[in-house]
Amino acid sequence: MRNDANPELLQSTLATHRHRGIGFVPTMGFLHEGHLSLIRTAKATGQFTVVSVFVNPAQFGPNEDLESYPREPERDYELSRQAGADLVWFPSVADLYAPGSETSVLPGNLSKKLCGLSRPNFFPGICTVVLKLFNLIRPDQAFFGEKDYQQLTIIRQMVCDFYLPTQVIGCPTVREEDGLAMSSRNAYLRPEDRPLALALFRTIERARALFAGGTRDAKVLQEDLKSFWPEGIELDYLELRHPTTLDEETHLSGESRLFLGAWLRGIRLIDNAALAP
Repeated sequence: MRNDANPELLQSTLATHRHRGIGFVPTMGFLHEGHLSLIRTAKATGQFTVVSVFVNPAQFGPNEDLESYPREPERDYELSRQAGADLVWFPSVADLYAPGSETSVLPGNLSKKLCGLSRPNFFPGICTVVLKLFNLIRPDQAFFGEKDYQQLTIIRQMVCDFYLPTQVIGCPTVREEDGLAMSSRNAYLRPEDRPLALALFRTIERARALFAGGTRDAKVLQEDLKSFWPEGIELDYLELRHPTTLDEETHLSGESRLFLGAWLRGIRLIDNAALAP
């Protein structure tokens, strides 16, 4: 079922299915296998599965790719339907940011590190739109990919802080055959960019090998990985963090996570993984 209607009509539709439970997958569209795996996971719970497709202007900063972000709504609808979505909602900007709307969510310390340092608008914009979507859809469970692990952690904290009834489910990162984490922005990559884009996954592989070999000192591991980083791709951050607090680690465990952010020809690439697979 496709829904381009306003929020009131959306809620009326959902009311007839709420007895089944509502599983929700929020997306910005241009769907790939990572999104589809979230939809299938939601569908497998037996709940009425809702997908939203909305390019959220609030999370883009100046000179970022809001206008050029890839959009293929008909393709997104068909892929969502094939993956098991019961309803695909395409809200307009006015649906979620009505004229006169001025209230936003200001996340705390979790947003002031990693991606938050170079993209200060990003997490306030994410939290604001997710809170709006949760309040409109009132899902029992919402499904997010671990590829955006900092986002997942911040949304979990927001749900806790505001006593929201939605359970936030993190799902494993889906990768392409060569290891590149799936992302809608991968569409910007040229064939000749691919070897450099793979620097993130290869750094994860190296970190895991060093950890398996006995390295437990975070500074030693970080320095090795930075020396391994290739020229031609700009490193934003390479950090070893606690999986819940996102604080910097000094002594590593298998649950410690490596977080990577980089720019390649202006294309934003991120990845992360626990040191023990």
